[in-house]
Amino acid sequence: MNPKPMKPIKPKSFKRFSICLLEICLAGLGLTGCAQFSQQPIKPIVIGSKNFTEQLILAELMAQTIEAKTDLKVERRFNLGGTFVCHQGLVSGQIDLYPEYTGTAYSAILKQPIAKDAKQVYERTQQIYRQRFSLEWTEPFGFENTFAIVVRGEDARRLNLKTLSDAAQHTPQWRAGFGYEFVERADGFPGLAKTYGLKFAEAPRTMDLGLIYRALTAKQVDLVAGNSTDGVLSRLDLAILKDDKQYFPPYQAAPIVRQATLKKYPTLRQALRSLGSKISETEMQMLNDQVDSQQQDITKVVQDFRRTKAL
Repeated sequence: MNPKPMKPIKPKSFKRFSICLLEICLAGLGLTGCAQFSQQPIKPIVIGSKNFTEQLILAELMAQTIEAKTDLKVERRFNLGGTFVCHQGLVSGQIDLYPEYTGTAYSAILKQPIAKDAKQVYERTQQIYRQRFSLEWTEPFGFENTFAIVVRGEDARRLNLKTLSDAAQHTPQWRAGFGYEFVERADGFPGLAKTYGLKFAEAPRTMDLGLIYRALTAKQVDLVAGNSTDGVLSRLDLAILKDDKQYFPPYQAAPIVRQATLKKYPTLRQALRSLGSKISETEMQMLNDQVDSQQQDITKVVQDFRRTKAL
């Protein structure tokens, strides 16, 4: 049996058929395009840090909190170096945020005259960072980490040393050991030496911050500049000299974020806000000690801390 021949399509019908076919194809392409667009990966939030334990802990805390409270992906770019390296990375857009200290930004980056009021320093730093760099300081973590000028406990007891003014009488016979930044920064050794009239038997040695306490206890140096939240301070026989002339400004720890990043990802601000006032100075010292002295993994230390704080 022969099949019936197809009827020829009339011109008007063919035109309507062609239009319908074109609309279907365009709709299909549109849907495909939308699907492809929606499937494009969101650029990860890049978190940086300086190159010492506390910075690694704070940066990891921010990373885990963002991952837990948002749908954002995080890229960890830690151990970048010192203050100026991290600041430049933030301004240039190579990183989106990192933890910093108000006194450091106020004096080392902004070159502002030393101020003592913590609220004033935070607000002034916040204002200038917004205007000059388009950067935002979010809520402080809850603790300050100031420079700690440290001597051996046995020397402090033997010489009855309680303040930096007390120590200034003995430094001409001493050797000092400082981190690289402390030697150069406006709020570091040059100003401290001028304020207290500090002179040493030889030029201060510059060394990695992880080595200063080892050098002090081994009597390779007699005075070092550490941080007030260093974990080893609670374990070793060391004495922190009081800054009796109030040379150092307040150093509140807080995240700094690019304003463009906050605008693009609104959920990021709320995640960082949840970290406000969550860490005391004692708790930060404990976290540092767990990593430095007890050799615990930073990721686990942060996970455990987040559980205790319901973060």
